[in-house]
Amino acid sequence: MWHGVFPAVTTKFTEADTLDVAELERCFALQMEAGCDGIIVCGSLGEAMALEPEEKLELLKIAKGVAGDKPVLMTVCESSTRRAAKAAEVAAAAGAAGLMVLPGVPYKSAPHETVAHLKTVTQAAGLPVMIYNNPVAYGVDVTLDMFEELASEPLVVAMKESTDDIRRVTEVINRFGDRFDIFTGVDNLALESLMVGAVGWVAGLVVAFPKETVAIYKLAQTGRYAEALEIYRWFRPLLDLDVSTNLVQNIKLAEVHAIGSNDRCRAPRLPLSGAERERVETVITQALAKRPELPSF
Repeated sequence: MWHGVFPAVTTKFTEADTLDVAELERCFALQMEAGCDGIIVCGSLGEAMALEPEEKLELLKIAKGVAGDKPVLMTVCESSTRRAAKAAEVAAAAGAAGLMVLPGVPYKSAPHETVAHLKTVTQAAGLPVMIYNNPVAYGVDVTLDMFEELASEPLVVAMKESTDDIRRVTEVINRFGDRFDIFTGVDNLALESLMVGAVGWVAGLVVAFPKETVAIYKLAQTGRYAEALEIYRWFRPLLDLDVSTNLVQNIKLAEVHAIGSNDRCRAPRLPLSGAERERVETVITQALAKRPELPSF
């Protein structure tokens, strides 16, 4: 159902800590102009846990206005199944094309609890769902046995595979064939995942480097792996910035340098400072100095 590059977009704030609508529209448009295939709002990179419910709906509206006929997915990440189901219903009513759904956090649910949560949220919305599986960050692994149970739910159509284990993509395909659309969710495992069968990339650094991200995906899909690998090797130090507790600050700083945006965050998260800011800026500026010329595809 879904494939391609889906940016997990950042949320842009004004100096007064409100949504910066004009900057959001500009940044989202850069993704669409580069050839991205959809948008995911209010994810981890979007600072979802710091957003108010009405702000999430506004972000959905802004993204839909920019994306046109491309799908915009709303992330559902709540600490209770009741709240998650309600959020899913509201997102559906507001016109989301689908949902990216997490297990309830921060509670580390047992397998039967996780499956029940995911099914309840899916059924509440009546929308296609991508299950976001990130046990590294959230402590719950949606295992293959659990996906076996979820396979009976027709609205569960995709998974964001963020286990940090490249073997999982092959294991999913060997067990389920093409039942689920597999999206890689770890930036610095993206090309590896695409080469073994993932059909999409929920990307982070794409918000600063959309053309390079799309190029890697398109080249990989057409079997031009050597060309994709050349770009990917250049990209790798930047992609490593996504695999960090500071991924929001890191990637927003990349946006400062690459697309002329800002790195304002919502407290308690603050922009990088001191030695860590210098380190990350060095990674970014060195990459920009050697930015590759992209082939046609």
